Amino acid sequence: MRVTLQPAFVLHSRPYRDTSALVELFTAEHGRLSVVARGARRQGKKGGRGGLLQPFVPLLASFSGRAELKTLGALESAGPPLVLAGERVFSGLYVNELLVRLLHRHDPHPQLFAAYSDALRALAGDAEQDTVLRPFELLLLRELGYTLALDVDGQSGAAIDPGAHYQFHPEQGLVAVAGAAPRGVATYAGGDLLLLAAGDFGGPARATAKYLLREVLRHHLGDAPLRSRELFRASGERGVRT
Repeated sequence: MRVTLQPAFVLHSRPYRDTSALVELFTAEHGRLSVVARGARRQGKKGGRGGLLQPFVPLLASFSGRAELKTLGALESAGPPLVLAGERVFSGLYVNELLVRLLHRHDPHPQLFAAYSDALRALAGDAEQDTVLRPFELLLLRELGYTLALDVDGQSGAAIDPGAHYQFHPEQGLVAVAGAAPRGVATYAGGDLLLLAAGDFGGPARATAKYLLREVLRHHLGDAPLRSRELFRASGERGVRT
């Protein structure tokens, strides 16, 4: 297998042997894959390509190999780095971590790749983070084969009642709460869910969107915490919306 100059972004990298790196790439036509970047950490005039192998840099990457772990070949910039400032860095790292944790290797997701690129550009601009992250999370879930209906009761099939409250069931979706919800179970107002179904992620239903998507993603991510959230908490900043 040999692929030449494929649009790509770095999701994560770590040192490998003396001067190389193991890099998780997200590519337009080949999905997520792992590559060995030989000499990427070499210093000096003949140094490696570490300057390009950073998150949020549009790339054209060549790679080859028969095994699951590929070897990185030619690497070019496909545009200026997308500069995420302040808490937006953590939002970008959060999106990267979701892709690393949830996508299977070598499974193409061209629509998701385009949405990812658009999301990074929006985060590098002045777009509201909720209006960027929540739609991306929903698209990621659909790409994983899980569609979350925000306007239909997953048990009865009835339309969401704006005056009712709903809880999330992994197998059924959003289900109306009959009486008092069990202690410790999150519930969501039907009116908020209808706003989200209409695509309003930055208005009064902002908090509902955040906590609902967090609950749904937790079902797919398992018990291991997200490192990006831990890094944000350790930074001492406040207000991140991941």
